[in-house]
Amino acid sequence: MSQDARTDQQLDPQQALVMLKLYIEWGADEAIEPTPQSRLGATLAPPPVPVRQPPPPAPVTPQLSEQPVAPFRTAPAPARALGPMDQAAVLSAREAARAAPDLAALKEALARFDGVSLSRTATNLVFADGNPAAKVMLVGEAPGADEDRLGLPFVGVSGQLLDRMMAAVGLDRTTFYITNVCFWRPPGNRKPTDLELAAQKPFVERHIELVAPRVLVLVGAAAAQGLLGTTEGITRLRGRWFQYRLGEDGPTIPALPIFHPAYLLRQPAQKRETWRDLLKLKEFGL
Repeated sequence: MSQDARTDQQLDPQQALVMLKLYIEWGADEAIEPTPQSRLGATLAPPPVPVRQPPPPAPVTPQLSEQPVAPFRTAPAPARALGPMDQAAVLSAREAARAAPDLAALKEALARFDGVSLSRTATNLVFADGNPAAKVMLVGEAPGADEDRLGLPFVGVSGQLLDRMMAAVGLDRTTFYITNVCFWRPPGNRKPTDLELAAQKPFVERHIELVAPRVLVLVGAAAAQGLLGTTEGITRLRGRWFQYRLGEDGPTIPALPIFHPAYLLRQPAQKRETWRDLLKLKEFGL
């Protein structure tokens, strides 16, 4: 109640009680003083300005070279040394692959090859798809259930993502050729063993030699490590240009490792890095 509204008129106790109840209903439950007072006290004071500390120096990240390095040819030694039967399987594969004059003969030689037990558990041989005259050749890891059923590489969910990735840089299966380093589906979609890959590697090498692409795209760790002869992980290999030699003494061709689309489905945040890698492929001028 303001000082101006006060009067010298004295109210009887009953009237005073009625007016007090009225003030309470209106929300006037405190006396108003002539000078405004802060009921919040120090909380209205501006907060102290924090002293800005200089940010810590950013850690130095080693930059990976994007320049082509020396040609890779020899694969790393398998985790277990090849036994006599394994060596015989590799030797048989090498002879059969070398004798194939073209892709049709190579596929037929693979269909007859019995040096890998996967051929007895899989439904179909998964050889290749796309345009064998294309300048770009993609090499992945191994077939899955959809690929085994249809006999074509990269036709499942991962393959559909890969097709969209390649379409983003203007390529499709009429302008690239695609295969795997393993031609039969491992049971339960497990990873192929080092010995299984070693027995099929002569066919993979002959496959690349017959296609003779202008550039290789190595899709995933198994393809990159097996064909570049390194044990480095795909995270360090991806996005860097390497050189792969065709045949024993043939010319080298650029090879670009990228993440496998199955990995990107599990780690979608890595799609940004793969997009950057594919831009390098586009800049190659294909």
